[in-house]
Amino acid sequence: MTEDRITYRDAGVDIDAANEAVMRMREHIRSTFTPGVLTDVGSFGGMFSLAGLSNYQNPVLVSSIDGVGTKLKVAVMAGKHDTIGKDLVNHCVNDILVQGARPLFFLDYFATGKLAPQVVVDVVKGLSEGCRESGCALIGGETAEMPGLYAYGDYDLAGAIVGIVDRDRIVNGSSVEPGDTVIGIASSGLHTNGYSLARRILLEAGDRSYNIFDHIPSIGRTLAEELLAPHRCYAPTVLPLLEEFDIKAMAHITGGGFYDNIPRVLPANCSVTIERRTWPIPPIFHLIQERGGVPEPEMYRTFNMGVGFILIVSADQAPLIAHRLNEAGESAYILGNVHRGVQEVDIV
Repeated sequence: MTEDRITYRDAGVDIDAANEAVMRMREHIRSTFTPGVLTDVGSFGGMFSLAGLSNYQNPVLVSSIDGVGTKLKVAVMAGKHDTIGKDLVNHCVNDILVQGARPLFFLDYFATGKLAPQVVVDVVKGLSEGCRESGCALIGGETAEMPGLYAYGDYDLAGAIVGIVDRDRIVNGSSVEPGDTVIGIASSGLHTNGYSLARRILLEAGDRSYNIFDHIPSIGRTLAEELLAPHRCYAPTVLPLLEEFDIKAMAHITGGGFYDNIPRVLPANCSVTIERRTWPIPPIFHLIQERGGVPEPEMYRTFNMGVGFILIVSADQAPLIAHRLNEAGESAYILGNVHRGVQEVDIV
């Protein structure tokens, strides 16, 4: 037997660093706990009681899982990791909000080649902030150190959410009909989609590239500040509307933009026309399109173009709903209407 002894740390996995990270993130996680949480940090499985949810007659659980894509590369370039977790939570909350669900609990997965405890703590800080703001418990997670799989400094982040909605309050688009109105709510920028194209044009274009910390006059802040602006969460302003109005359909404008996301909530005999002049397009999208020579249809298929969430409602209710959203601090716009068609979106 050789006298050399190889440890797990020698192979690239530092269990002590992982334990340190867990200890440092513990209070962030506990700050999200709601009355339904039955387990503490470190349990093998997270447990959540539904016993206190007595206001649901026929409760349905709604789940979703997602990541934040290559926005992670921007966080690494900027050395700023305390908002990327909030991006993830808000993205997932919006996804289940589309069906009328409010969030109950969230689980995350963080993987890296070499564990840096402060980076993990910053990411969990963002996750916790997003969970607290949406009333969602961060009930569990996994931190994986996998040397050789990720480049030094890189990491991946994904999360799963579970929410709840009464069965007769599910929003599924089945009642959408020609004549209905489309309302859009403003985004805070790219959110978590289109970053591979944005990075290629803005940060990886050789001599024409920006530095991540360059101040962009047309935007009014640095590229890092713009590209790392957190993904908006629409639940606090949209959920109350579901109690008062007949919201027929909703869509989260993520990967696939307008052309792929809106048809997902339309009946087979309906299409939508969007009027592009009905809302202001943020400068970051103009910058990407101009510097990259990106065709306009590609922009609307890749990015949210300043609209992060849409609602489809009856025409007579649309003005009041838009007014309520604006009163609540959103920027809401009447974007267009529903007409007979084949689940398509036309932008004019």
